[in-house]
Amino acid sequence: MTVLIKRLREVICLTALCLSWGAQAETASAFEQMKKMVGAWQGELTRSTGEVVETRSEFRLISDGNTLVETLIEDGVEMLTTYSEKDGALVVKHYCALGTEPEFSAVQPSGDQVVLKLNEDSGYHSEHHSFVAAMTYNLSEADSGSVVVDSIIMADGETQTGRAVIQRTN
Repeated sequence: MTVLIKRLREVICLTALCLSWGAQAETASAFEQMKKMVGAWQGELTRSTGEVVETRSEFRLISDGNTLVETLIEDGVEMLTTYSEKDGALVVKHYCALGTEPEFSAVQPSGDQVVLKLNEDSGYHSEHHSFVAAMTYNLSEADSGSVVVDSIIMADGETQTGRAVIQRTN
């Protein structure tokens, strides 16, 4: 009986370990996918209001390759976003021109897309704050030098969307 219990414990531990590795591999792939963005990019952002603005980004790896930093200039306003991993999960923090600092997590990776959603415990509410609520990077053409970034923004109690089409400049 004790041999059976010992063997059962081993199977449970191995199963838990395999599931853990699988979860880490899936979320790690979101960080690896974001590394495709290293370099300089520019293009146009079209907002749901009809406004079209210039956008430029530079992505750099720092901290021995453990953090990706994006300097984003949108319509002349500079912002910063960091991408890193914590316990195998992609963690994103955006220092926004709207005066907020939303944090995001990757939703289950889907092909060449990295979908980021606002962390539930962010403390931001559309009635009281203006903030980025979600971002999606379509990286299917990143190797060819083109990326589409969709965003959802809560501004003054209203939902706005944006689509940036950017090309690699270096």
